[in-house]
Amino acid sequence: FGLISQIRRSSISIPSNIAEGYGRESDKELLRFLSISIGSLFEMQTQLEIAKNISYLKEDDFNTLYEDSREVERMLVSFIKKIKDRTKP
Repeated sequence: FGLISQIRRSSISIPSNIAEGYGRESDKELLRFLSISIGSLFEMQTQLEIAKNISYLKEDDFNTLYEDSREVERMLVSFIKKIKDRTKP
């Protein structure tokens, strides 16, 4: 049960931090909150691995969820790169 709660919290944290960073109206702050989002995403990916390893999650379900999380990771990394490029002098 604790693992499910952690997965929910970390997955909710991802878009919440993106929104909070965007609301700060500063690229520096946005980058800081995007970095926190990436951390939450990695935390969630780890929790999914644990859930699979202790047989709380079927292999097929894990593969689907993990691949979806990797797509979010690629989007976040790309977004961070664009913001960093935009802030270069």
